[in-house]
Amino acid sequence: MAHSLSAKKRVRQNAKRRTINRARKTGLKTELKAVNTAITSGDKKASAEQYKSVVKKLDKIAAAKTIHKNRAARLKSRLAKKINKLKG
Repeated sequence: MAHSLSAKKRVRQNAKRRTINRARKTGLKTELKAVNTAITSGDKKASAEQYKSVVKKLDKIAAAKTIHKNRAARLKSRLAKKINKLKG
């Protein structure tokens, strides 16, 4: 249990950040699933459009340091590879 005022404030801040970060991560996971289902269904146009929105979201989340920038880059690269295989 935190005793000082600054420690109590830090606990409140951490709780608020944790809820924000969890919301971001779950939203990202649902978008990634949507892209993957579009890729597996073979819909080139839908998968390309969803890929663009996922890339934007990944960059925003990585900039906010919710996820690491290298993880975002890795996810983007893997999705791009799947989409390029679908097109070609």
